[in-house]
Amino acid sequence: MKWYTGLNESQILVGNGATEIIYNFTKAFLNEKTSVLIPVPTFTEYEKACKLSGCKTIFHKTFNLNDDIDEFVKKIPKNGAVFVCNPNNPTGVLVKKTNIIRIIKNAQKKSSLVFVDETFIELISEKNQSLIKLIKTYENLFILRSFTKSFGLAGLRIGYGVGNKELVSILQKLKIPWNVSNIAQNAASAAICYHPFLEKSRKLIKNENQFLKKSISKMKNFSCYNSSTNFILINTKIKSKILQKKLLRKNILIRDCSTFRGLNKNYVRIAVKRRKDNVKLIKALEAI
Repeated sequence: MKWYTGLNESQILVGNGATEIIYNFTKAFLNEKTSVLIPVPTFTEYEKACKLSGCKTIFHKTFNLNDDIDEFVKKIPKNGAVFVCNPNNPTGVLVKKTNIIRIIKNAQKKSSLVFVDETFIELISEKNQSLIKLIKTYENLFILRSFTKSFGLAGLRIGYGVGNKELVSILQKLKIPWNVSNIAQNAASAAICYHPFLEKSRKLIKNENQFLKKSISKMKNFSCYNSSTNFILINTKIKSKILQKKLLRKNILIRDCSTFRGLNKNYVRIAVKRRKDNVKLIKALEAI
């Protein structure tokens, strides 16, 4: 991990999946006297983890944080935290690096931490969007990564976070003994050494993402959000649960997004797959 991230061992934390790190972060740094700012819709585990810590949660509704970054930074709390998923789940929108840095700088002035979830960032085609190299510059920055998304190691439960050594030291103390299996460690070590995999994945995702958005945009019942990664959020005129059931009959599984804060029964998320599977999905949607 030192070689892969370019950071020192004291700046790296390995967890039993990314979720363990999210919950330990809120447990360590948030309490009933603090506040946290979360843009929604986004990954629901941030809110759940914050609720357990007892902190006050401030929600900022946005489908693209780049469009209302001015309003967002005004809401950053003092002595609290900010969560940003980049690219965001479920919208797939990539927040510009300059805007993330702006959030970090404003949070720093207010003595607040910034938790940036980069679990999907290795799958985007845009270059140099990660903030990992800025760990050495901003002491209030913590970044989350996962092997589930980038390397397809779902089920092995291994993720990692990076931050300044003081933050990481506190989080290390909250880990249970032997939290990551030997199998997961070996699989992750092998994955990061295989460079062609990620490059092939990025190329496939970029091409198939564009193919899906172009095809679906021609349909009257659906409109796509401008995702940068391996899933696409769709606004549908057909109720999400009904659409999900219809597609399931054709052995196609989509995500009903009505459970995301900020979304409703008119939103679903689809996965970007290989051309054969994507064509199957398009034909199924056209037939509905």
